[in-house]
Amino acid sequence: MQPADNLYSQVVGWAKILLPLCAIGLLSTLFLLARSTTEPNEIVLEQVEAIAREQRLSAPEFSGLTDDGAVIVISASTARPDTTRPDTISIDDVRLRMDNADGSNVEITATMGEIDGRAGIVSLLGLARLVTSSGYEMETNGLTADLDTGLVTTDGLLEIHAPFGQLTAGKVTFQMASEGISQEMLFTDGVRLLYTPQTP
Repeated sequence: MQPADNLYSQVVGWAKILLPLCAIGLLSTLFLLARSTTEPNEIVLEQVEAIAREQRLSAPEFSGLTDDGAVIVISASTARPDTTRPDTISIDDVRLRMDNADGSNVEITATMGEIDGRAGIVSLLGLARLVTSSGYEMETNGLTADLDTGLVTTDGLLEIHAPFGQLTAGKVTFQMASEGISQEMLFTDGVRLLYTPQTP
């Protein structure tokens, strides 16, 4: 029986060595597999920290009514508060739409802008494009919209494509329609018109 006892002792001895080694190997494999490629890297962490510092909001949308009942909706890709002016919000990739009760509307797009909550003013900066449901298309470098009255005023020279031709002007004031009054556009400061006759 002595050889059998020796064999048993040897198997037990090797098992005491091999089993712990296998366990360590399995644990190491589990840890390696657990490190997935989705683990946050330095770039992602920097982006998260930047968002936390800037208090940035993605895809915001603001809406309200003018004194005359026009619906105003402002959307943007991002919005963040102005640290020096607590009532002001900076917005990027701006889209402003005004809908009148009579069915007419105006849509304005710009690369950036600001909303002054206290004054009720939206300032669109850089290249701004304004399109009306009546067929006018305008481009200008910045404009201001009064959220209470719906009055839109351009900041500088603009080019207008109208149903009857092309216009250039130093300034345009655009008033949303109100009760009994249709929407109005007032062109000033060096207006030039290139009239294009309509073909029958």
